[in-house]
Amino acid sequence: MKNSLIIIAALESEINSNSLFHHIPIIYSGIGKINATLATVKAIAQFNPSLIINYGTAGKINPTISGLVKINRVLQRDMQAQPLAPRGTVPFSTKPNVYISNSLGHTCATGDSFVTQHDEWLIEHNVDLVDMELFAIAAVAHEYNLPWLSFKHISDDANQDSGKEWSNRVHLGEEAFWNELKAL
Repeated sequence: MKNSLIIIAALESEINSNSLFHHIPIIYSGIGKINATLATVKAIAQFNPSLIINYGTAGKINPTISGLVKINRVLQRDMQAQPLAPRGTVPFSTKPNVYISNSLGHTCATGDSFVTQHDEWLIEHNVDLVDMELFAIAAVAHEYNLPWLSFKHISDDANQDSGKEWSNRVHLGEEAFWNELKAL
């Protein structure tokens, strides 16, 4: 089955599959890089898209951003294999450590942990926001030579209150995302 695009989101609480765009498949990956990788590979095999769109929530590192933001670059924040390679770098790998989308936007750092405290490495690498799936989605898109776009709704401040903030705001970005999608 061929679809021009697919949407990959971690959770149904982030985006409702009964959307205005019934012809666009929404794939729910579950939380984390492994789940996102598996879901993206399966979705490519099933739908053969020409574009992958990721939508989800994110914690902000850059205090000047809010609402719905587009992502330009994504890197891994939890690849820590020192002294074999610097943080964010997979040792002995020729695959990219940063993926770039086809749109202008912000820098996201992906990791399999919920950020609840200050991390100087994120500031040093000009990271604007953090999530738990995008790097994996972008890596799979790269392997299949597919373009990707990502929209993240800022759900929390990536601090000690993040869990509560996220729970209260997880659903708030959906309408803004659909409006962005209409503009595409």
